[in-house]
Amino acid sequence: METSLSALVEAQEYGAIDSLVDAIPYAQLIGVEGMQLGNDLIFKLPKNPDNIGNPSLPAIHGGVIGGFMEVVAMLEVLYETKVTTLPKVVDFSIDYIRAGRDQDTFARAEVVRRGRNVVNVSISAWQTSEDTPIANARAHFLIKPVPEVVPGN
Repeated sequence: METSLSALVEAQEYGAIDSLVDAIPYAQLIGVEGMQLGNDLIFKLPKNPDNIGNPSLPAIHGGVIGGFMEVVAMLEVLYETKVTTLPKVVDFSIDYIRAGRDQDTFARAEVVRRGRNVVNVSISAWQTSEDTPIANARAHFLIKPVPEVVPGN
């Protein structure tokens, strides 16, 4: 799936992260929202009864948390690398630290290493404080390299 170049430019230059979120249907389904704080992107998974997996606690379904974190990593890769196609997941590993309660959840991703074709990303999700994450994850994505522009060609 191609992400429009205008969506990338809009997101990067004007902080319109929602234009990137709109490129990923699952992000729309679970209600992901994005915001830019300085050079950082922070994403929010709003409280939603449809995301509950254990109604007795109540707690967010682990798959929703994992999916949210994967989407956040993908959005960070799109934003940082300026590729125009959605990255493909090569590997995703998550450590659940505590239950994700029925409240707003936040996540931040960081591109740890970027190669020509593979990007390594670290993701953290939290609810009350970034210092007490509910989950941490690592992901590797396959990207199509952005063609180099050679002057005079």
